[in-house]
Parts: sequence; C-alpha cells; structure tokens
Amino acid sequence: MTALLIRGAALLGGAPADLRVRQGVIVDRGSLSAEAGERVIDAEGLVALPGLVDLHTHLREPGGEASETVLTGTRAAAAGGFTVVHAMANTSPVADTAGVVEQVHRLGQRAGYADVRPVGAVTVGLAGEQLAEIGAMARSAARVRVFSDDGHCVHDPLLMRRALEYVATFDGVVAQHAQEPRLTEGAQMNEGALSSELGLAGWPAVAEEAIIARDVLLAEHVGARLHICHLSTAGSVDIVRWAKARGIAVTAEVTPHHLLLTEELARSYDARFKVNPPLRRDEDVHALRAALADGTIDIVATDHAPHPVEAKECTWAEAAFGMVGLESALSVVQQAVVETGLLDWAAVARAMSTAPAAIGRVEGYDEPLAVGSPANLTLVDPAHRRSWAVSDLRGRSTNTPYTARELPGRIVTTVHRGVLTVDDGELLSPEAVIAAHQEVDHG
Repeated sequence: MTALLIRGAALLGGAPADLRVRQGVIVDRGSLSAEAGERVIDAEGLVALPGLVDLHTHLREPGGEASETVLTGTRAAAAGGFTVVHAMANTSPVADTAGVVEQVHRLGQRAGYADVRPVGAVTVGLAGEQLAEIGAMARSAARVRVFSDDGHCVHDPLLMRRALEYVATFDGVVAQHAQEPRLTEGAQMNEGALSSELGLAGWPAVAEEAIIARDVLLAEHVGARLHICHLSTAGSVDIVRWAKARGIAVTAEVTPHHLLLTEELARSYDARFKVNPPLRRDEDVHALRAALADGTIDIVATDHAPHPVEAKECTWAEAAFGMVGLESALSVVQQAVVETGLLDWAAVARAMSTAPAAIGRVEGYDEPLAVGSPANLTLVDPAHRRSWAVSDLRGRSTNTPYTARELPGRIVTTVHRGVLTVDDGELLSPEAVIAAHQEVDHG
C-alpha cells in the first residue's frame, strides 16, 4: 500500500489535520477527503511526530548477534517510533574501516525497518592509539558523518585534536564518550555517600566533566564540531552551557534513563540498573531535565545497549553496563519532561528527530511533516498508560530497567519512507516491510 491518508492527528501536538502520503512522500496536509485506493488511518486523539532519530544505538552486528542484530534492533527501533538509528562502532570487528561500515549499512537496507547510519570508530580497534580510516569511512557508500569510540573515551588529547581536525574537513563530528579512565578504574556506580554505604566503587562526576572541559576547548581551538554522548551530571551541564555561550560548536545528548532514574536504584543490587555513565543523584536528574528544556542539552539519545541474559542476571560487580531503550524512549521522555510541563510535543520532536538528524547530517528531517518531505513519521497515543513488561520489547535482549513500572504513551503507527512498519501497535513482518518498500521504490 503506497497511498495513506492519516486523518485527524494532532501535528506536533498542535491542531489536528490530515496527512496524505504517496510513494514515500507527504504530498498534502490539511482537511482532506479520501481518494480511491488509499488506506485511511483514523488518528483522532493521536499526536503525529516526525520519525524519531537516534544518534546512539548499539546494534551489536557484526560479532554480537547473541545480543542484537541489525534486523532485531531496527524492529525494536520501529516499535519505538524511530525511523533512523546511528549504529555505534563497538562491534566485532570494530567499525573502523570502510568495509565494516558498508556492511552495517547494507544490513540496514535489507532489514527495511529504519535507516541505519553507521558510526565510525575514531581510533583503530577503539584502542585509543592511532586514528581509524576516518576519511575512507566518510567517502564510503555509508557516508559516515559521526565518529565515536563509545564505550571508550578518546583520552589522548593529541589524538582527540587530530580527530577533530580531520572531521572538520568534511563537516563531520566526533561524539565523545566522556570518561577519564584513570578516575574510573573499577568504578561501579555514582561516587558519593550511597556508593560508600553500599560498598561499591564510586564513579566520580569529575571523570566526565574533566573530559568535556578539555574537549570543548580543543573543539574551539581547531574549529570543529564536538558532540557529547550521554551527559549525566549537573557539572557537565554547566560546562556545556558555558561553551555554547562562548560560541563553541558543541552539542550534547541525554539518555531517557538519566532523565528519570537515580542512583537510589542501586540499593537493589539489580544489575538492570548498572549503566555507563552511572545513574546519578536526584539533583543531577533535575539539572538534566532543565538543560534539555532550555536547549543546553540538544537531544535525547537512547544508548540502546542490549546484552544476553547471563551478562545481567549475575552479581552487580560482574554484570555488563547498559540497558535497552529503543522501545521505551518516547514513553520515558513523556513521563520525565512532557507530563512535568518542561517540554511540549513540538520540543520533543526537535530533541528526538530534527536536532539529532541535523547533528548526524541526515537529510529529510529539517521540516517535520511538511509537504514534500519524506514520509517518516510516528503516531503516538499520549493518553495510553500501561505497566511496562518484557513483552513490550521487540529486540533480542530483555535488559530493560522499566519492568513493572507504569509508563505513559503508546506507539500506534510508525511510517518509514512511506511504508508502515508498525500498524495499530503491531510490527509488520520483515517480508511485508520489504515488499512494501519495493512497491514504493518502483512506483
């Protein structure tokens, strides 16, 4: 079905209107009458948002298929309303060559649930010793524009400077995992009174803040774009706010879990709550929410980090860091910043679609839901509430921190390039999605 009429959705949370989609493009909006051959979707009471764009996703393939694959990860993305995901480089082999990023890109095309934009490694093997093939990855068919050693900090200041200088030549960006390794050896949770009480090695806020302070100055010095991954402390907010006031080309992301969850959850020793960077204090959560509201933090990114069961159902000290987050992201954002009055739906669209697309240089998202734009959109029912369960997940791993927590919102429909990937809350089959894309592509 290449023709859709979406009737009565609140566009960006504003006034209701109809959208007509044909051959993968929004061709009309307003008060529209159904035409022959159109599939009509009744969207009364739903909010229409542009397709969500995640700048920070771990798809694990190649090499980590026990945790996730490009297919299962993009199915999870579609279920969460995402139409673009940026796949981090910490695969096996590492995405540090043109060959590996092109492989990931092709896997995304074959899956069909979302555009997959590979993130290239900054250094060979993520080892922090020599620059990876940055130029070759940028020139490849994958057209990589975001580079990150996420999971590892580019801790050598000279290497970081060289990487920033290199990406500036083609308008790329380095996305830094801000973690000074010498300050976090053996760290298990946020450093403070609670870590001492629980007997867990502390992870100080300054380990994040020191790297951000260094790197914004380096970015200013060489005239390059810098992006800060998963910012988590009030002090980091202050540094980014200062850098932006100075005119430095820095952007920052916050994860949904850092907008909602706090270090108090570590009291359970439940490894679902073990994440890098760690869950912080309540004061940090409020600072992050305020910074997202005032634009100091530009975007929300999931840091979707799937792991096999055995990597999480073990002692806290032995457990892997990370949480899955694609399916739950919009619900958590709704609870943390929409229902608290800090952001409206138009601002959510900026933080979760247009701004991350701009940072990653993804085309087609600059005018959300505009006539002539690619038909990437999601319909959400903001009034829906449910107790979150493992059955809500569509990826391969189940390490969600939200089990049994009530969350608002439900993704009713996701449209990727004019193709329904989620219809009335249900994922379409891979065969149906691929066939629909072929129909759109061939007119």
